[in-house]
Amino acid sequence: MDMVQSRDGQALSIGVVLVLVVALIAAVGFSAPSDAKESAAATSGKGLSGFADKAALDAFTRKMARLERRIMVTAELVMSAPPAYAVADVAEPEADAAPAAESITNTQEAGVDEGGIVKQAGDYLVILRRGRLFTVRIGGDALAPAGMVDAFPPGKKDPGDTWYDEMLIHERQVIVIGYSYGSDGTEINRFDIAADGKLAYRDTHYMRSGDYYSSSNYASRLIGDELVVYTPVYANWAKLEDSLPAIRKRSPYARPVPLVKPQDFMVAEPYRSGRYPLDTLHTVTRCKLSAGFECRASAIAGTWSHAFYVSAEAVYVWTGVADDPSFEEGRGVPGQLYRIPLAGGTPGAVQVSGSPIDQFSFAEDAGAGVLRVLLRGEGGGDGMWEGEVSGGSVALASVPFARFGNGEERLAQADYRTLPEPKGWRFQNRFVGDYALYAAGNYRSEEETGKVYAVPLGGGAVQEIAIPHGVTRFDRMGNDAIAIGPARGDGLGFSALSMGSTPRLEHFHILAAAGEGETRSQAFFFRPDPGSTDGTSGLLGLPVTRGSVRDGGEFLGSGSAITFLRREQRKLSPLGELAAASGISESDNCKASCVDWYGNARPIFTGGRVFALMGYELVEGQLSGSAITERRRTSFAP
Repeated sequence: MDMVQSRDGQALSIGVVLVLVVALIAAVGFSAPSDAKESAAATSGKGLSGFADKAALDAFTRKMARLERRIMVTAELVMSAPPAYAVADVAEPEADAAPAAESITNTQEAGVDEGGIVKQAGDYLVILRRGRLFTVRIGGDALAPAGMVDAFPPGKKDPGDTWYDEMLIHERQVIVIGYSYGSDGTEINRFDIAADGKLAYRDTHYMRSGDYYSSSNYASRLIGDELVVYTPVYANWAKLEDSLPAIRKRSPYARPVPLVKPQDFMVAEPYRSGRYPLDTLHTVTRCKLSAGFECRASAIAGTWSHAFYVSAEAVYVWTGVADDPSFEEGRGVPGQLYRIPLAGGTPGAVQVSGSPIDQFSFAEDAGAGVLRVLLRGEGGGDGMWEGEVSGGSVALASVPFARFGNGEERLAQADYRTLPEPKGWRFQNRFVGDYALYAAGNYRSEEETGKVYAVPLGGGAVQEIAIPHGVTRFDRMGNDAIAIGPARGDGLGFSALSMGSTPRLEHFHILAAAGEGETRSQAFFFRPDPGSTDGTSGLLGLPVTRGSVRDGGEFLGSGSAITFLRREQRKLSPLGELAAASGISESDNCKASCVDWYGNARPIFTGGRVFALMGYELVEGQLSGSAITERRRTSFAP
């Protein structure tokens, strides 16, 4: 299990990991939606509350410590008991606000930015790669490297023990999120970007946590000036003080500051008895970037299995079944779905069955006051590579906000809709418009199962749409959807799906002798044409690979080109590719984060211009008629 829950080793075979996860699912039972006793709503009418004070939390901790000793918890987890952490209060320097820019990130939710590898700050693109930050000037029709700095603090003794994964930008702040196996914690580094594109280190904060990595999800979000970070922490109930989320500022004079008060320590009502094994504290930390980096956190006691989703209104955390096969008393309690409102209000929880695959299994409809979740009967959430493997039945759960109570009540059976079960253990899903889409296949043979299921959210028959290729990605094109995946004969298929009153395949294109270069959602981007608000016309880009690649290479970035397609009145046509230069050396004296866990290629659309980011190259394209050609390129290699 070390290979499934850790990435601290570069000789990792992603293909082997997927086989291991398949074996794990076969060996462990997960609860599918059932006819167990239920209640339509929490009878108390109250939400979820933490503990009144430290004494109440200590009493619960003693129960859990006794349970730990009784069942002899020996599961190997990526998280070990971390050292004491601290924080120092330091006044923030004032910075001029950067001009607002259009988003170049393909995000799940409008207004909720996600940590990524490339962002725009005014006239500059900021790129995070292999432990360094780079800036490239694109303003004023320029294309030139402008700055470079290590993504880790100056003077750090062993930067190689940390993976620097995600980046966000708020005004003139560049925020880098990483995970350190050396200090068992999440590292947040901040830099300032000057008017000339130069980067200057500002500060570092360390948060006690386990590795947040997910092959599909992102650990960080940015909503306005608030940074939201999800991290799991191993629950050492015998020494809970060593497990409780805490933060320290990188300073020799820092003082210990916990992030979670007893009132913010959430345990669903069924788990308060101390009968059920809970090995993980799922922590949601929120930090104000314009107020001295003031942070607060909520900790949710649950199992390792988890999925994390952020809407503009709330943070949702699903935790899996509290089930230990060696401990009969602790079996059979369903997982929990938690809701933490972002604008204040009482958090809530409800018992749920089944497992979401990843963040795209969730969709909040704030106007209707409901959260919808696609579930499979067997799965482990989206931690590490768990989201790549699932099985069993499929259901759509509709969770009214009123159902979120103290976690004692079970979501009513009427709130689940049983759906057709697809063939395959690699499951893809996405909510687009008034539909939930899903498909499945088996790794390296997805092309054998070319079928998309479209579920009307308002009720009605599920539509089965035959397409000429498999599905490894769903995304949006305005009001419609696109399905992308392997086609027979070593091709890559693109199918435009109309999401009108009757979902259907509208048009498709097969790119010959090509494969998907990356699996990350941000690797795809669709830009609608001016005036085409419904997306019936526009331009899309995606990293692709030519020729054979190593097993699992698409998880780490194997794109050798960015391919572009035009959508004109819902018809797809190829425009061509912007390719990486051959023979470029990767001898960059890499000191940290020397594996591209989040990929290394992105299509970029900004200010009417088109770029292809590939490794250390940025290529600008030029659209002319029905083709895209290279206008110029630059290398920002160190």
